[in-house]
This record gives sequence, C-alpha cells and structure tokens, in this order.
Amino acid sequence: MTLKPLHLLLAAALSSASVAAHAVAPFVIKDIRVEGLQRTDPGTVFSYLPVKVGDRFDDSRATESIKSLFATGFFNDVRVESDGSVLIVTVEERPTIAQININGSKLLEKDQIKTALKGQNFAEGRIFDQAVLDAGVNELKQQYYSRGRYSVIIKTTITKLERNRVGVQFDISEGEVARIQQINVVGNKAFSDSDINGLFALTTPNWMSWYTKSDQYSKQTLSADLEKLRSYYLDRGYLEFNIDSTQVAISENREDMFLTVNVTEGDQYTVSDVKLVGDTIVPREEVDKLIELKAGEIFSREKLNKTTAAISELLGNEGYAFANVNAVPEIDKEKHTVAFTLYVDPGRKVYVRRINVSGNNLTRDEVIRRELRQLESAQYDAAKVKRSKQRLNQLGYFNEVTIDTPIVPEATDQVDMNVHVTEQKTGSFNIGAGYGQSEGIVVILSLSQSNFLGSGKQFTAEVNTSQSNKVYSLALSNPYATPDGVSLGWNIYQRETDASDLDIGDYATSSYGAGMSMGFPVSETNRINFGLNYEHLELITNDGSPGYVKDFVTQNGNQYNNYPATVSWARDTRDSGSYPTKGWYTRVTGEVSLPFSDLDYFKILGQSQLFIPLSTDYTLMWNIEAGYGDSYGENSYPFYKNFYVGGVNSVRGFKFGTIGPKDEDGNGIGGTRKLVSNLEFLFPMPGVKNDKSMRLSIFADAGAAWGEDADVSIDGLRYSAGAAFTWISPVGPLKLVYAFPLKYEDSDELERFQFQLGKVF
Repeated sequence: MTLKPLHLLLAAALSSASVAAHAVAPFVIKDIRVEGLQRTDPGTVFSYLPVKVGDRFDDSRATESIKSLFATGFFNDVRVESDGSVLIVTVEERPTIAQININGSKLLEKDQIKTALKGQNFAEGRIFDQAVLDAGVNELKQQYYSRGRYSVIIKTTITKLERNRVGVQFDISEGEVARIQQINVVGNKAFSDSDINGLFALTTPNWMSWYTKSDQYSKQTLSADLEKLRSYYLDRGYLEFNIDSTQVAISENREDMFLTVNVTEGDQYTVSDVKLVGDTIVPREEVDKLIELKAGEIFSREKLNKTTAAISELLGNEGYAFANVNAVPEIDKEKHTVAFTLYVDPGRKVYVRRINVSGNNLTRDEVIRRELRQLESAQYDAAKVKRSKQRLNQLGYFNEVTIDTPIVPEATDQVDMNVHVTEQKTGSFNIGAGYGQSEGIVVILSLSQSNFLGSGKQFTAEVNTSQSNKVYSLALSNPYATPDGVSLGWNIYQRETDASDLDIGDYATSSYGAGMSMGFPVSETNRINFGLNYEHLELITNDGSPGYVKDFVTQNGNQYNNYPATVSWARDTRDSGSYPTKGWYTRVTGEVSLPFSDLDYFKILGQSQLFIPLSTDYTLMWNIEAGYGDSYGENSYPFYKNFYVGGVNSVRGFKFGTIGPKDEDGNGIGGTRKLVSNLEFLFPMPGVKNDKSMRLSIFADAGAAWGEDADVSIDGLRYSAGAAFTWISPVGPLKLVYAFPLKYEDSDELERFQFQLGKVF
C-alpha cells in the first residue's frame, strides 16, 4: 500500500506554494477512513468534512477539509492522505480538562472563580486550549482589579493525565488592596486643594476608610468625581473650565495609587443678559418667574439647567410633553460676560393613548394603577407623571420604578405611558433584639406582609418583649378599601407594662384590646384618620406603690373598660422618611374616651418637624411637640395616659420620664401637659461621603411636663445641648448621644450619655 500525503500541516493547507508542491492527480472518493480518534465520535468528523464518498477530491478540497476540521477546535494536528481512491484523515485530538483546582483564593469563592472561567469557555469536560486559559486568567485578574487588588498574581500549572486529559491548577496570591496615597489637582488657582478634594468621593486613607472603602480606586467613581469638579467650576462662573488630562499611576508593588488631574480654570464670567424667545403657551410672567439666571450675577450652570428644566416641566404640565428649551450663549471674552437666549419650542400638545404596566409578577395591576395620577386618553401632564412615580416608590413594594412615555408610531400627538416595576420582597419574618436604656433588652419576633398576596393590604403579627414592655399584636389594613383611597383596618393586642423598670413608679398595667380605623385622603400630602378602640386595662399595685396610684385605684377601681375614639390629621412633604433633608412633617392626634367608658378623658398631641437644607450636606431641623390631657367627667385623668419628657427621643441628657412632677419616692410620674422643642444641625459623618446610613448632629433641646394643678410656664423648661450620632446599622437603628444639661432641678435624674440599639416599640 502506498500512501500519498496530500497535506501534512495546516501551513501547507493555507499556502498555495505548498499545495502545488504536494499536488496529486484528482480522484473520486470510494471510501473515507478516520484515524487517531480517542474520544471524538467518527460521525462528528464526517459531519464537519466538506466531502463525502462519491465526491471528486483534489488539492482545493484537501485545503478546505483541513480548514474545516481545525475550525472545530477539537484537534492539535490534522493530516489528509490517500491510498488509491481511499481518503485517510489522521487527527491528533486536543486534551480535555479533567479537573480544575484553585488554591489561595480568599476574596473570591471557588465557585465564583469557576463561574468566571466558565464564562470564558474554560471548564471541566471541555477541550483544553491555551488561548482560552489565558483569557480566563485575564478575566480573573479583572475580577480582582475591580476589587482594588492590583498586585494579584495568578499562576497556572498544567498536568497531563491518562486518556489524553489534563488537570489545571490555579495558584492565586491575592495581594493587598491598592490604596490611593495622593490626589493631586494641578492648575487650580481660584479654589484651594482642600475645597476641591472635598468634592471627591475618592479619598486618601482616613479613619473611616475601613467602612467607606473610599480610598480604593474606581474608574466609575473617578468619572463621577471629575463631573462634580466640572460642575463646581461651571456653577461659579468659570465657563471655559476644562479638564486637560487625568493620570492614574500605580507603584511598583501595585499597592499604592496616585491620581493627578490637570485643569485649566479660565476666567470667571458674569451674565450680561437673559432673553426669552418663542411661544411660551402660558403667560410670559409665569415663565419669567422660573428664570433663576439673572443679569449681573456670576454665571451658574446649575441655575441655567434648573431654568430650562422648570420651563420644560411647566409646558409639560400643559400637555406639551416634548417641549424644547434651548439656551444659546453669546460669549464676550474681552469683557468676560455671557448672554443667553432661551429659545422655547413647545411642540405639539400630547395625549396619553395607553398605560402599560409590566414587571409586576406578584402585585396586581389594580394596585399599581390606582396610584397613577396620569390617566389614559387624557392630556399629558408632566406633574402627574412625576407624582405617579413618587406614589409608586412610596409603596415600598418595588426596588425600582421607571416610567417612559414613547411616541406612538404614526401619531405625533400621542404617547404611551410604560410603567415598569422591579418587585422586591414585601414579606418578612424577623427575629431580632435591641437595647434601650429606658426599655432594657428588647426581643422582637414579627411576621409582616405589606403587600399581602399582591393586593396591597398590610398584614402584621408581632411579639415584642422587654424588661418594661411586652406586646403581642395582630393587625390588617387595606389602604384602598374604596377606589378613592379610603383605608380600613383592624387590630387586636395584649400589652403588659412594668413601670418600675422605667423608674416611673412601683406598679404595672395589663391590658388587651381591639380597634378599627378608617382613613381619608384630603390631598396628595394630607390625610385624616379615624379610629374606634376597645381596651380592658388592669392596674396592678402593691404595698410599695406610690400614693397617687393607690388613690386612683380607691376612687376608680383597678379594672377599666374604655372605648377611646381617635382622630388624626397628618401632612408630610419630606423628601425621605429615613434621611430627610428638606420638607415639613406635621401631625395632630386627638383621643377621647366615649361617654359609656369607665373613665372619661381626652388628650391631644401635636408634632411639627421642619427640615431646612442649608447646603447639599447640611440640614437644620426643628421639631416641636405639645400635648394636653384632661378629664371631662367625675373621675380624674388616668395617670397612665400621662406624657413623659426626658430620654434619648425627647430632652436628651435627662433620664426617661424624670422631667416634671415626681411622686413621694422621687420617681417621675409624667404630666397632663407637655412641651418639647429640639433644634438640630445635621451633617454627614466626616470621612463618610454619600452614605445615607450615618449622620452626626449638634442639638439644643428644651422641654418639660406639668401636672394638672401646675401652672405652665417657660420657667419650668429644662434645657440641654450636645452631639448625637445615628446609624442605620445591619442590626437595627443605633443612636448615641452625649448631652450637657444646661438647666435642671435637683430632683431631675441626669444621664449625659444615652444610647439605643434596635427598634424599640
């Protein structure tokens, strides 16, 4: 048998010269044999071969055959030979990956690493390819680079195994996190280095870096910081400001990084004139009120952007969804002035054809649609679209809410409103603990579902116990019992309170009850709620109980069935419930026992919180609370309904409930009237930028409680001042307070350091 080699190497297959050198006379294939296979099925080879029995075979078909088989990636070598009219294909298979071992990884889990490698087509059972391995190593390095580990070293060892297999071992030396050692801005003259560095989220190492990670380099964070720098200059008149270049250098050990930003400030410009041109639709004076940029002022891009956005929004409220406001500058470089012409093009009035809701796998469509203020087939209103998104976000059912208004094809005066939500888990089963100086150790066990079965109803079952309070409750509320937003709810509870643990007297109360509530929306930010409750309460006394408690029991007995009715009004315009920076929260609540109750009393409590933003980071908060309670029947006002002043959530620096009247043992008994004022300057924690979980404050508190027979006077107020730290920690809200009582009585119990961990009910 004589074998005639047609092509011995891939190079020969790709070279016309080689093809000519090994040229053979064409023949018709009578049979095809495949040799050298160990794992690959012969049928696989036949399926990739571009020739079959009966085909005419020549040099060009040989080249084509070799190319096709190499392209599979299965083989290291392919040879094509002939024996008469028999075509012989000899292959050398690439090894498969039998096992992947990973050593030295701590930052990344082994499963994470294998997933990253699999994304590069490198996994156990697949064909081994050195190029693919190299790509996998590069991908792993990128994973470590993104975590600041620029000094990572990854070594690979390939071990040949039986049956043409290999084992691959990754030895990883993760190295240390690269820290930013220097941030240098070159070219700044108008503003100091400290002013500019204060803008950056990236920092050099400081005492909070362990928490914020702000000293770890991030390309995305640097881009955001550079935009902040640009805005800072443009908002202060530097119209020609430019960032010339940015260099990021790394030390030889790849653990220290140095950032250099080169800038050209240019000259400061003032505004010479602002003109308004075009069809404003609404009266011109309404638009003029929205122009924040004034002639004679230093130029501010922020004011210009606010002006154009406000005009566009105003026209959007009138139905012009695609109004365009274009600010065209006229720059005088000699005088360093700039004039702006605002060209207003309202476009066409637009109507909403259809509202489409998507992403709600659990939440019912009606729960989302009832929050929307923009209606189908109605004129487009930008304010209503914006408010719709706000109301959906306030539900707490969704991680993200997006609303798009694309133009309807072939209908330039219509848009669709696409509402897409990303749902989050609204049910929770919590087991937690906390500690408050007044309440002691608190154990919390709760089961809650704020979007019960996707209906928007709120269901809660709770067990809350501490040294001073034990609460067991069950509640259900339907915020939309009617399409107009009238809410209905009910609750049942059992509560036990040991006043001796609160240092407000040696007695205890045991109560249980049930109630119903109904709420009515008055406007977008106002709501009125009504409630009717039943409560059975037992007073538990002993020989050591104070005289006023014994006297109350002697006069009224120790068990009472009361039917208190409540009414409340609330208004909330705050920008956030957990980290407010602006807005006003006001609430007034009244409670009165109905005439057929065992005790006849009423109480009124009012609260007002005003948040005034002083800058992006600094906020002034003023909180004021006032309460009044009295009896309207023959019995005296129930003392256990008293108002208590003092503590970490009241007048700080004083022990809970000790400001005001005292019993014969010196324990605070609260009062039928109270007044508390808290003035607080809020600011972020130094070294912690853009973090909404931590906050520092400097405060001044004032407050007091008065008994029934006492005269309410400013002279009775206690005062304190100090500093506070709040943190929404993973284990619950944490409050730390250090206060200096400024005015106090000898009978008051002072408590300079106060803290509270966990949510105390």
